[in-house]
Amino acid sequence: MNTDQFFQMVRSYTDLSMEAELAWLALIKVKTYSKGENFIRTGQVPQNVAFVTKGLFSQYYIADSGETVIKYFFPEGRIAGSIPATLTKTESHFTITALEETTTLEYNYREFKKLVSIYSDIAAFYICYLEQHWVIDKEPYEISLRGDSAKIRYDAFLNKYPQLVKRLKKHHIAAYLGITPTQLSRIFFANK
Repeated sequence: MNTDQFFQMVRSYTDLSMEAELAWLALIKVKTYSKGENFIRTGQVPQNVAFVTKGLFSQYYIADSGETVIKYFFPEGRIAGSIPATLTKTESHFTITALEETTTLEYNYREFKKLVSIYSDIAAFYICYLEQHWVIDKEPYEISLRGDSAKIRYDAFLNKYPQLVKRLKKHHIAAYLGITPTQLSRIFFANK
């Protein structure tokens, strides 16, 4: 099992002692998902989080109108999970599905939290990662969804995820932007 990519990502947030790395490594298992296979289903009480080493997940829910709403994409180098449901031991409101064949390094979140209380360097990573991805990155996106035009949201998507545009179908991008595929086509052709 090659965990170099994972621990490089961890070290981009904080230094990690060899003792902490070995303890964390003992929790990790490799898993591969076929395209269309779920990592987490709506209604499931999730146990694990997954670091994506190859492939792509999307996190979505089905609105009352029947539309698919994509909340997030998890490409290589990101940690996927339904963290609120995992923390509260409740059912997830989201499904996380492989959009491509996806290989992950997974670990049990509860066991990881034990490491957070033992190793200050793992705790430092945990705090930095949550701050960056659950606070700093999240707020501008939520504000944009409520106030920006579809074209501005699309341009922001292109800037944030340039490497994903060719890997996603237009309906995935539209579901992320909160618009219809027809609206996205209009924006797409207006940008050419």
